[in-house]
Amino acid sequence: MSDQSATVALGQSGDDDSRLAPAHLGELTRYLPVELVDAVLEEHQVSERRRRLLPSRVGVYFVLALALFSSLGYLRVWDKLTGGLTGSSVRPCEKALRCLRRRLGPAPLKSLFDVVAGPLGQPTTSGVSYRHWRTVAFDGCSAIKVPDCERNRAWLGKVQARLGWAGYPMLRLMTLCETGTRGLLGAVFGPTNEYETGYARRLLPLVDNTMLVLADRGFDADDFLGDVSATGAQMLIRVTARRRPAILAVLTDGSYLTRLGQLKLRVIDATITMTSDTGEKVSEHYRLATTLLDPHHDPAERLVRLYHERWEVESAYYALRHTLQDGLVLRSQDRPGLEQELWGQLIVYQLLRTAMVDAVESQPGTDPDRASFTIALETARNQMVLARMADGLVGPIGRAVLNELLPARRLRTSARSVKAGRTRYPTRPTEPRPRSTRSVSALTVALRAATTAPPEPTDTCGDQRRAAAGLRPMGSGNRNRVFHLMASEPGRAWRPRQVATALGIHNAASFATQMNQWATEGLLKKIAYGTYTLADPWLPTT
Repeated sequence: MSDQSATVALGQSGDDDSRLAPAHLGELTRYLPVELVDAVLEEHQVSERRRRLLPSRVGVYFVLALALFSSLGYLRVWDKLTGGLTGSSVRPCEKALRCLRRRLGPAPLKSLFDVVAGPLGQPTTSGVSYRHWRTVAFDGCSAIKVPDCERNRAWLGKVQARLGWAGYPMLRLMTLCETGTRGLLGAVFGPTNEYETGYARRLLPLVDNTMLVLADRGFDADDFLGDVSATGAQMLIRVTARRRPAILAVLTDGSYLTRLGQLKLRVIDATITMTSDTGEKVSEHYRLATTLLDPHHDPAERLVRLYHERWEVESAYYALRHTLQDGLVLRSQDRPGLEQELWGQLIVYQLLRTAMVDAVESQPGTDPDRASFTIALETARNQMVLARMADGLVGPIGRAVLNELLPARRLRTSARSVKAGRTRYPTRPTEPRPRSTRSVSALTVALRAATTAPPEPTDTCGDQRRAAAGLRPMGSGNRNRVFHLMASEPGRAWRPRQVATALGIHNAASFATQMNQWATEGLLKKIAYGTYTLADPWLPTT
């Protein structure tokens, strides 16, 4: 099918009012039809009561066109929007376009994003699912700059830099991203002085039991993990190395069961070693916590390799911040304008991802990672200028993406650098990764089994019973030795003095306070005054 037969010219047939002709985005209009826009405008009561030279419907598409051409001014964007139309309306002035944006406000754009946001890939699409769960990821971006004016500073404040205040106020954007397609399920944004977990909680209603949530170390707070688990979703979240979870039971693959807050989790310690094509070796330790407790169905090494999918959300931010926004400062000088502008950019990003996924799924087995966002964006810009909309399932955007699929992703590594011109410190911490990009010739995952130092009990009879039962030691340190001892007789109620005597701990009064603290943390269960049992009936080897 040729481009001529696969597209329909806009503005030549349809609405007779030429003032409504600029209400289009070229091929992307198929994903955001005028009927949907009119319904949202009517819902928010911002539709005009009389026929204006610049109708509200045109205003919505103009805001989206601003997102497509982020480096151009109002009038040049208007020329792009009307360049391919026949009998288009008179060119307005910049003030009229500013008033049009102000009349709309941010609410209709937010509602439109809520409509287009959501999972894009089918469960059978390559890279979308792990087993029967759709993989999604939380992450935030604090690099979105806004104009440094009084009204923006009143909302966002100023950001403290290393040598003073940053040049521009910053917005923090938090998204829930489908890692397989990099499509957005939801987004919130606001000042950077609020924690990422606070923004992420607003997106938890979008999470359900069909998803596996991936997240970095900033999301390992006990209460946030409990909130994610309450949605019914599974999760695989990296835990900061400063946290040392209690070893309640050692599994057959070396991972172990623990409690974080009121949540039962499995912890995987692994060392990942990358060997570059020049022979350099770089090792990094990862500690992952997951609700997938069965090592037979979900082997530890497989989960470690799955965690790499979390980085897909970083690629999504790169496409949004650097490709679509071109790394520029936003246009608007006040909060309503900033919200409207950013919602418009998120809508355009999601529409482009939708067109890319539709194209990729027309060729079964093709990974969405191979679709180029830059090619899709440039083709969408051309189609908007030509004012043409596709007829078939795969239009010009999809054909352009399929004709120039990226090669299969290759493993590579390089140093992560902070883009700071100066620093008050004469030397920086040693970066183990190479300064320039290197191809990875080998990637090995070494699982670090839980510490198995014996508890050194003084109760000889009890030691013999545990040895006869074939129980595996559960780790060194007083806390893990206590759990190992109590797990050897799961039905027994223990008093602190009995445990202290069995383990050779001399300060029994201080140890009793420690056991009470472990009960407060949910690791032990207090059944009577000064009497404890294990909180969970786990054996040392599960």
